[in-house]
Amino acid sequence: MINWGIIGTGYIVGRFAASLKNEPRCKLAAVSSRTQQKADEFAKKISAEKAYAGHDLLLADEKIDAVYIALPHALHKEIAIRALKAGKAVLCEKPATLNFSEMEEIAAVARAEKKLFMEAMKPRFVPLYEKIKSAQAEIGEIISVETSLCNLMELTGKTYHTQKGQGGALLDVGIYCASWLEDFLGAVTDVKNITAKIENEIDYYVDAELNFGDKVGKLECAFDRKKPRQAVIHGTNGKIIVEELHRPQSMTLNDKIISAPYEVDDFFGEIKHFVNCLEAGKFESEIMPLSASLNCAKILEIIRSKF
Repeated sequence: MINWGIIGTGYIVGRFAASLKNEPRCKLAAVSSRTQQKADEFAKKISAEKAYAGHDLLLADEKIDAVYIALPHALHKEIAIRALKAGKAVLCEKPATLNFSEMEEIAAVARAEKKLFMEAMKPRFVPLYEKIKSAQAEIGEIISVETSLCNLMELTGKTYHTQKGQGGALLDVGIYCASWLEDFLGAVTDVKNITAKIENEIDYYVDAELNFGDKVGKLECAFDRKKPRQAVIHGTNGKIIVEELHRPQSMTLNDKIISAPYEVDDFFGEIKHFVNCLEAGKFESEIMPLSASLNCAKILEIIRSKF
């Protein structure tokens, strides 16, 4: 039985906790927040056994095997490193870090401590993703990949989405696009073209064309507009169009529509895989290894360098 601790009490935590209940090898042992009152309230809401005021108390709990980090982006690195050094396996919400150097720090600690760290890149663990991988042979050699994840969001009040340093569309939703480019094109080499809408140091729209050696990748993301949310993989013999790239359940392979519904929901696949890795004694996922998180961070960093 894997005893989980959840660090954070945001909206996404409720969805994760609900999915965790469907994995019989897991138990939700604890949740932590900044205050005891909020921790108690949330523990009751998601049926966690313990509630801690302060993340250090949760990390000190020797019964906790793994932690799910769902804090604002700027807090990921510090908490992830503390968790790894406390002997916990870590599943960290995307983006794992604010930049490439932070991801390098986490990777170094994870390897030194021999503890599993995985960025929670949900699309790679849904049933459709395996079908996409299998379909590559039908479209021939990949030439280019286009990704777009644009949302029209009402960003009012206090939200990390518009805070300098950790806000912006690129970190919040562009990371999904980066993951598709990284997995199907490899390591980024340079930027060809970029268009960005930036206000008060926050990127509300980014459209970047990147080189991956002799292949081309497009990353488009936004907070200020709505567009079809797709990944299009172009090959020498056809193409694959993936709908809702951040939560994919259907694709068009040339002229054929293929569907693959979730086993439970969009969280369950990554939870199941993470537990499989733990039970197998693995320190890295073969689907979302440390190298993938490093490459994704590099993609975002090379785009930001052109702002």
